[in-house]
Amino acid sequence: MQPVPTADDDFRPARWLRNHHLQSMLASTAWRHGRVVREAAPLTAAAREVLLDCGEGVRLQCFISAPSHGVGAPVVLLHGWEGSATSLYVLSLARQLFERGLEVVRLNLRDHGDTHHLNQELFHSCRLPEVVGAVAALQRLLGGRPLQLVGFSLGGNFMLRVAAQAAAAGLDLTRVIAVSPVLDPVATLAALQRGMPGYEAYFVRKWLRSLRRKQAAWPDTYDFAELARLRDLKLMTAELVRSYTDFPTLEDYLHGYALTGERLAHLSVPASILTSLDDPIIPASGLTQIARPPMLSLTVTRYGGHCGFFDHLRGPTWLERRILAQLEPAGAGAGGTLVDAEEVEAELRETS
Repeated sequence: MQPVPTADDDFRPARWLRNHHLQSMLASTAWRHGRVVREAAPLTAAAREVLLDCGEGVRLQCFISAPSHGVGAPVVLLHGWEGSATSLYVLSLARQLFERGLEVVRLNLRDHGDTHHLNQELFHSCRLPEVVGAVAALQRLLGGRPLQLVGFSLGGNFMLRVAAQAAAAGLDLTRVIAVSPVLDPVATLAALQRGMPGYEAYFVRKWLRSLRRKQAAWPDTYDFAELARLRDLKLMTAELVRSYTDFPTLEDYLHGYALTGERLAHLSVPASILTSLDDPIIPASGLTQIARPPMLSLTVTRYGGHCGFFDHLRGPTWLERRILAQLEPAGAGAGGTLVDAEEVEAELRETS
């Protein structure tokens, strides 16, 4: 078992901005909606919808925005559970990547966004083969160019698992970044249920809304009326595992997408985890249970909450600046050098 890494003191928000619940809520809070959507208008105007053939008859939706200038390794962004390609944290980062001349792909997981009608079977977090298939389909669609992957929360968990299978799947990836990824799903489920009551209620509400949309799309297949009465994440998950998957128990299912143990031991792609010690949803203790191969780097902050990392309320966040500094710049190609972090931050401050 590895020790929990010490905090990276590079992220130092003002004292009033350090609360981990506030940080977590800022990532998706409605007050950012108008500004983020306005700033992302060129990105969304340039986007083309593509339905990817992921194998086994599965189709996943994505939106590809190609800037008129610059080339380089495209960046694939993946949202968290019950988020989507239009989540504010996805749009905010995608806009900045697009402005820097990078081609951006915003991918939707099965049954996320407006995709409940595309595939009859329900989404669950162990559907890794179709995400690997989506990345492979994107690589073919984009001319075989190397790809860069960025995922948030459950999306970060998926992207790291994709990276772990990159060699076997024949994927050409230059870098993978996971923000606040789910490490140990058992611990995450417990944290959601034992933590501030608003978190479980928030996810139950969003999940039920998604299940109702699934039922509306496939009325002869699904009836979630009884499940909707449970209003308990653990009970709901256990019931869906029992009724709609081949996993014998809830624990088997949760372990099926954990990053703990040897899951990441054979990473052959440069990968980074950015997470915080005060994340109210992803306990930092999970970091002691993951393999740490040479290709994996960790950035652990004292503050930041879950997918937050706001050091101010306007302009790019610390998280976005850090991601931009790690990703390959437009025009560099597969063997290009990374952008210097200080240069990126200086440029973004001038334009914010």
